[in-house]
Amino acid sequence: MALNWGILGASKFARDHMAPALLTAENTALMALATGSADKAAPFVAMAPGLKVHATYEALLADPNIDAVYIPLPNHMHVEWAHKAIAAGKHVLCEKPMTLRAEEFDGLIAARDTSGLLVAEAYMIAHHPQWADVRVLLSDGAIGQLLHVTGAFTYNNADKPGNIRNQAAAGGGGLRDIGVYTMGSVRLATGQEPQHISARMRQEDGYDTFTEVRAEFAGFTYSAYVSTRMSLHQEMVFHGSTGMIRLTAPFNPGVFREGQVILQRAGHDEQIRRYNDINQYKLQAEAFARSAKSGAPYACPLEFSRGTQVMMDAVFTCATSLK
Repeated sequence: MALNWGILGASKFARDHMAPALLTAENTALMALATGSADKAAPFVAMAPGLKVHATYEALLADPNIDAVYIPLPNHMHVEWAHKAIAAGKHVLCEKPMTLRAEEFDGLIAARDTSGLLVAEAYMIAHHPQWADVRVLLSDGAIGQLLHVTGAFTYNNADKPGNIRNQAAAGGGGLRDIGVYTMGSVRLATGQEPQHISARMRQEDGYDTFTEVRAEFAGFTYSAYVSTRMSLHQEMVFHGSTGMIRLTAPFNPGVFREGQVILQRAGHDEQIRRYNDINQYKLQAEAFARSAKSGAPYACPLEFSRGTQVMMDAVFTCATSLK
């Protein structure tokens, strides 16, 4: 039996990525959308004829035909509507960052455990096979001892002042939008937590547009930067004592460019693993449906997401200002 989904809000991201994924994933069905805008609803209805459009979020949550909700609302609204969805008896998949402070996860974890529902952050890279392969390469010692990790994720939205990512009151800024990837992915790949963090940050109107983070983990160091004022780029590199692993499209494979995991080792030919025609949003939806229906472990539980938010909170606390 399919998991019946509703979407709270007609965001561009939901329209371009999650709605198509929910329409094509196995054991899922996109049944409803909540928006008061007929214009915003139109492309969703075109994708899914028969889609029920509710005028309010509350009306969708009251819909007895909906099993799960996807929340792509502005960052500062995530916690409130996740709690309301849980109270309405719905499973919840919420866009990242799910909270603006780590302690807000505690109430969500408690509500999840009390309700027995699946509640999770939409951290889609946890479901992409390239990251499973990186974890295996690292654990198998393919590059010897891991010594340093570097990362970058950038885009330029300076020409979109009205975008919520350029609004401090909505929880905007580059660190919350894409820092979850450069920081969360190193935790995902290694299973380790940072022991010391330092950072430098440039801000405009109360939100960050460039952040450089340095950290020490057990046995290796880390450095990465994110920006919403630099040309489009993303990359993660794991550098070891006998080789290195490079991901050419670690966060948006197939959108940014072809996903590749490149293994380089002294005395060996370069090995390139390619990941074509893989939709990580579809894989995420299918994994969520399986876990919601069976109670099986989910690849990105709230406890993992809380750990990334702890790291992010530490960056905001310790960052020095750049002009």
